[in-house]
Amino acid sequence: MSNPRIVITGIGATSPIGGTAPDSWSALLGGASGARPLEHDWVEELQLPVTFAAEALVRPDTVLARPVAKRLDPSSQFALVAAMEAWEDAGSPDVEPDRLGVDFATGIGGVWTLLDAWDTLREKGPRRVMPMTVPMLMPNSAAGNLSLHFGARAYARTVASACASSTESIIAAVEHLRDGLADVVIAGGTEAAIHPITIASFASMQALSKRNDSPATASRPTSVDRDGFVMGEGAAVLILEREDHARARGAKIYGAVVGGGVTADSYHITANDPEGVGAARAVRMALEMADASPDDVTHINAHLTSTPVGDPNEYQALKTIFGSRVDEIPVSGTKSSTGHLLGGTGALEAVFTILALRDGVAPPTINITEQDPDVPFRVSTEPQPIGSGPHLAISNSFGFGGHNAVAAFTSA
Repeated sequence: MSNPRIVITGIGATSPIGGTAPDSWSALLGGASGARPLEHDWVEELQLPVTFAAEALVRPDTVLARPVAKRLDPSSQFALVAAMEAWEDAGSPDVEPDRLGVDFATGIGGVWTLLDAWDTLREKGPRRVMPMTVPMLMPNSAAGNLSLHFGARAYARTVASACASSTESIIAAVEHLRDGLADVVIAGGTEAAIHPITIASFASMQALSKRNDSPATASRPTSVDRDGFVMGEGAAVLILEREDHARARGAKIYGAVVGGGVTADSYHITANDPEGVGAARAVRMALEMADASPDDVTHINAHLTSTPVGDPNEYQALKTIFGSRVDEIPVSGTKSSTGHLLGGTGALEAVFTILALRDGVAPPTINITEQDPDVPFRVSTEPQPIGSGPHLAISNSFGFGGHNAVAAFTSA
């Protein structure tokens, strides 16, 4: 029995550069940066070493009704905003509840709810802790709340694999659709972890850029002077379904998820394998599932976090698969604009990859002052054409814990 083709019929995103998927895409092509100084009292009070991040451009509690927003952690708020956009974009599919599934992801979950509740407990006592604290902070809160909002009863599953999380959730959704568990799946990821504790921790491990004097130019993947990543937040969602189901209801089709690979490095809890063995294997698995060869790939949305070690490691992993051709494929490092959404980043970059295939253009990688000779990807500070005809692209996500996830997409 051949595997059914799984297509994308709706997209949604709320990001540091736009409150919707179209707005985020336009801003990305225009070279926008979402990194800005953090205007919160706690930045100065706690004397944080990093004073900027890429906060969402549109706050989710300004989009959702107040009673809805009040019972959700910001991570679930972002998820619901992006999912509502994607659902409407897909034409609000008429699907039986038992045939609608949710595959969602987060890297950290409700950190704001958890730590705010801890402050309340210490300062005001246990009677003042909200009854909804645990349902709001749990990592599966976003998936559960999307299931409730859309009436999804097939299943509601959560992936938590750090920065690989939402790419894994998309791959899982494809597997679940092919296995017949659902007819339509809401897939994606979210993160709302720009919090003093995460900033302090990432800064302590020397992972964050410390360009406090120039936040907009701080994330500079492949540049010789890169010094770390920029924290971001937001969510992105894909509506996925079997092609026959989508065509039967007359849905528009952006493209298809044709392959996916998930592996583990078993090397270090935070550092990726410098030889890129696990990452390369994930790429190979995605291409094999797509019944494609490395020569078929016309665009790569690379993980490229702007860290001194991570960028060259990713280059070496891809060179293992593509050989010298890796220097010829248009590559985008979109975290230069959006910052790093951790568990939400794979879904956002999936949206960007799909739109790149639709429009035949690879988005720019901004802020490169001089390209590192150890990371000689074909990147550009301007949009790059990726040619005409059928396209195949991959999007890479790698996370703490040694998680590697790669998804392969084709144009419609």
